[in-house]
Amino acid sequence: MAEEIVNRVANNQNLVTIDLEDYYPEGNRVPFDIKDWLFEGLILREKDFRQKVKDHDWSQYQDQFVALTCSTDAIIPGWAYLLLTSSLFPYTKKVAVGTLETLETILYTEIINNLNVSEYQDKLLIIKGCANKPVPEGAYISLIQKLQPVAKSIMYGEACSSVPLFKRK
Repeated sequence: MAEEIVNRVANNQNLVTIDLEDYYPEGNRVPFDIKDWLFEGLILREKDFRQKVKDHDWSQYQDQFVALTCSTDAIIPGWAYLLLTSSLFPYTKKVAVGTLETLETILYTEIINNLNVSEYQDKLLIIKGCANKPVPEGAYISLIQKLQPVAKSIMYGEACSSVPLFKRK
C-alpha cells in the first residue's frame, strides 16, 4: 500500500502568496504625446498651446489612464502639464507625467501604500513573480518595503521554487 502524498506547502496556513497582478487596476492606458502641439515639435507657444487645449475633445479619455509625455527634446514648462491635467481630470481615472511604465508604477505605488498589511503579520510570504499583466519592477520594490516590517519571511517566485529575500531574526 503506497503512502498518500501530502502537499505540505499548500497546507501551510502561515504561507501566503501575494500576486500583484490581483491588484491590477482595470482600464485602458494611453500615452498623450504633446509634441504635435508644439511649434516644429520643439517650441511651446503659449497662445497656440492653450487654443489646442481648449479645442481638444477630452471626453475621448473617459475612464482611461493617461501618461503625458513629450517624445522630442523640447523643454516643456511645468504649467503645460498642469493645464493638460486640468482638462483631463474630469474624464480620466488617473493622469501622470512620463511613460506608460511610469504611469503603471504610480498606480501600483498608490495601491501598495493603501494596502492593509496587518493580515500578513508574522506570516511566511511569497511574492509571485510571473505576471501576465504589466507589473513594473518598482511595484515589487514598494511591496517588499511595505511587507518587511510585518512579515516573518519573504520569498520571491512560486512555492515550489522560491528565492529567499528576507527573514526576520
